[in-house]
Amino acid sequence: MKHLTILNGLAIFALSLGSTCYVQAQSPLKIEEAILKDQKNFYYVDFKKYPKSLNNLPIGVFDSGTGGLTVLDALVNFDEHNNQSRSKEKDGLLDFKQENFIYLADQANMPYGNYHAAQKDELLIEHIIKDFQFLLSNKYYPNYQSAKFNKDKEKVKAIVIACNTATAYGYKDAEAFMKKTNLDIPVIGVINAAARGTLALFDKEESGSIAVFATVGTIASGGYERTLREQIAKTGHTGDLQIFNQGGHGVAEAVDEEPDFIKTSANAPRADYRGPSLDSKDYKIDRTLLDIYNFNFDKNQMLCDSKDTEDCTMMQINSSENYIRYHLVSLLEQMRKTEGAKPLKAMVLGCTHYPYLVKEINQVLGELKEYKGNDGEYKYRALIDNEVHIIDPSVFVARELYEALEEQELFNSKGDMLKNSEFYISVPNQDNKSVQLEGGEARFTYDYKYGRTENEIQEYVKVVPFDRGNISDMTLERFKSVIPNTYQLMRNFSNGNSKMKRHAEEIRIK
Repeated sequence: MKHLTILNGLAIFALSLGSTCYVQAQSPLKIEEAILKDQKNFYYVDFKKYPKSLNNLPIGVFDSGTGGLTVLDALVNFDEHNNQSRSKEKDGLLDFKQENFIYLADQANMPYGNYHAAQKDELLIEHIIKDFQFLLSNKYYPNYQSAKFNKDKEKVKAIVIACNTATAYGYKDAEAFMKKTNLDIPVIGVINAAARGTLALFDKEESGSIAVFATVGTIASGGYERTLREQIAKTGHTGDLQIFNQGGHGVAEAVDEEPDFIKTSANAPRADYRGPSLDSKDYKIDRTLLDIYNFNFDKNQMLCDSKDTEDCTMMQINSSENYIRYHLVSLLEQMRKTEGAKPLKAMVLGCTHYPYLVKEINQVLGELKEYKGNDGEYKYRALIDNEVHIIDPSVFVARELYEALEEQELFNSKGDMLKNSEFYISVPNQDNKSVQLEGGEARFTYDYKYGRTENEIQEYVKVVPFDRGNISDMTLERFKSVIPNTYQLMRNFSNGNSKMKRHAEEIRIK
């Protein structure tokens, strides 16, 4: 079957990453035993009672946060086939119109990209298996205050891992876990799909550079570069295709407004900041490049300990745009210092949060192309092609999902994604006495988040429906602007779904 080919391809990719980049759980994690065998455990799922007929079940999509909504949005807007004949031709009707979706944002445990640096790969894999458990089970909490969970969530017929880091680090373990459930449902990851889509933009003899812009964890896995090189060999490209990696430390966190990396209410440098700075060892803001970064200081988008930026002894990034400026300059500097670097022709956005910032990426690339040094010479023009393709892997994921559903004849003839899609988010479980929260805020402390140990079977989080109590107004405005159709699905779920009727009007998504 087609979806098995997809799974095996990703498994081969995972095995090839090597011990320093990919750590498969040394032995089955205890969370698997809890899910599969421990009937008294919250995480237990009786897979023998899983619905036999899958067609009318929803499609599950998960990410470490809200960034994966860009992948869901690609599914929502996908139209490459005739809905009657299934032939490959647009008909003006959405291909997944009659599908229902369940989206999970594991916001409490995000960002996934930092677990590798904290040497917590197995803890990350445990989180990923729990994401699968949620989608495959019927349990959720009505809200963060509820001590009792509900059991009326539908189970799913397919799972899309809308997270590059989860695909890179956890796919093999997730595949092994799914085999133990004896369920035959498609599981789609993002990396292979994105690699194939990127290389399709190049002629077989064409030369150029491809930038992989992703979380630090995804870059550390080597997943994209390795998969791109495998695909280059497989497709017979003979041109000089060079690959540059840029780990976007802090970008996903800025999009999701993680206070360790961005705090819009701050007006001065702060002690708990973890992003690039003047004295950072690994992510240093280079004073000699300040003119090139061209940071936006308006409305405290950069925090400095002096009114005159030239006198700053502390400097902290405090906006998504400035994170993009820092990392794109870092990328171009990396290319400039590489002998024989080819012009940048494609940039793969290897993190689901990054498509929210395409406008900023294009703007900064345009500025850098026109930047002249003190000698009057263009500093980066030769390194930036006239047209740089910004690759959002989401559409390629949509194609693979469609093919998998078609192969297994899993299309839904009765669903309605506009009315029946559901959205859930993880929040710290404040009923768990071991949980450590940041001050008066409902979020894990950084040390607790990355200091936990795998195989301690606890409910660290509660998974609850989206509402205005767990999604900020600024984030909602971004959804409304960038992914309007998916935003409408969220509104419909919040305002009309029976699961949400218990919520007061003021917390509904408007």
